[in-house]
Amino acid sequence: MVRTSLRGAVICAASVALVASTAAAQGGITSTKQGKGGSVVKGAAGTDGSVGDSGLEHCDRPMAAMAVVEPQSEYMMALGRYNLQSPVSLIRMMIQQSNCFIVVERGQGLRNMQQERALAESGQMRSNSNIGGGQMVAADFILTPAVVFSEGNAGGVGGAVGGILGRRTGGLVGGGLKFKEAQTSMLVSDSRSGVQVAAAEGSTRKADMRLGAGLFGGGAGAMGGGYGNTNEGKIIAASFMDNYNKIVQVVRDDPSLQRSVGTLKEEAAGGGTRKAGAVFNEGDVIGPKIAGIKVMAEPSDSAKVVGTLGRGDELVVDGAEKNGFIKVEGSSVSGWVKVSMMSKR
Repeated sequence: MVRTSLRGAVICAASVALVASTAAAQGGITSTKQGKGGSVVKGAAGTDGSVGDSGLEHCDRPMAAMAVVEPQSEYMMALGRYNLQSPVSLIRMMIQQSNCFIVVERGQGLRNMQQERALAESGQMRSNSNIGGGQMVAADFILTPAVVFSEGNAGGVGGAVGGILGRRTGGLVGGGLKFKEAQTSMLVSDSRSGVQVAAAEGSTRKADMRLGAGLFGGGAGAMGGGYGNTNEGKIIAASFMDNYNKIVQVVRDDPSLQRSVGTLKEEAAGGGTRKAGAVFNEGDVIGPKIAGIKVMAEPSDSAKVVGTLGRGDELVVDGAEKNGFIKVEGSSVSGWVKVSMMSKR
């Protein structure tokens, strides 16, 4: 009896060693787990950088400003079947952590911002609140995510993970999946022209082996919406990370897609320090609010005066704002005028 038990123990130990060595060779997918929650997208990000993220492409400074829009309704319905909410928060966190783009608010937060501006325009805000026009960062690109599921014969880990991860895991993954395969994509369009400038697709077949311990457990501080505490969510999160890394590589390799933006700290500070005022674009017809407005040779109060405007004069904006002045062209004078003293006609 003792000899039989000893033999069983030896066989068991050998089996455990074989499983461990196989897992190590396959990318550590069964490495030490640190809890029940967590996906590949975790950690935090702020104006001083990010913490806790791994597997993301990173940039020394942002290449453009980007808005992330909600997926179309049919994709949201598909996600809902797996108790997954919108992936927008997840994607926005990835973008900020990577420091490759400035994330601009275009969701529910924008509606709240508009409410604050409406209150300011109605005179309800304090006089030094400094909320108004000309302070928001424009989105250079618009990113649209999408998810498509293959649900045929997806009966738990035996079928689903076997179909998704194939023979690479050797059945080492625990838990259950409700879909057979998930394909994700990200489309990036130029917000000015509407032209699609970049696209990336991925699936669990491409992203799953990059997950490490985060695939089926491990890692704290995951995003909400089911992406950190369900196997389905972790798979989708990994695929979106794979998509996003490809988008970064496309923009990084094409200087024509890179825009002039400041660092996140600079852009965040600029919105609060920039004085609110009217916003004029090149080609707008504007005029003085009162008579006697001076037209300067340069954008400075100390520059030479080249003309004086009457109350009914009309001018065309001929350049960008600089130092609180804007360049204009009129029938009898051209130069720089104070933005605060002008209004659209």
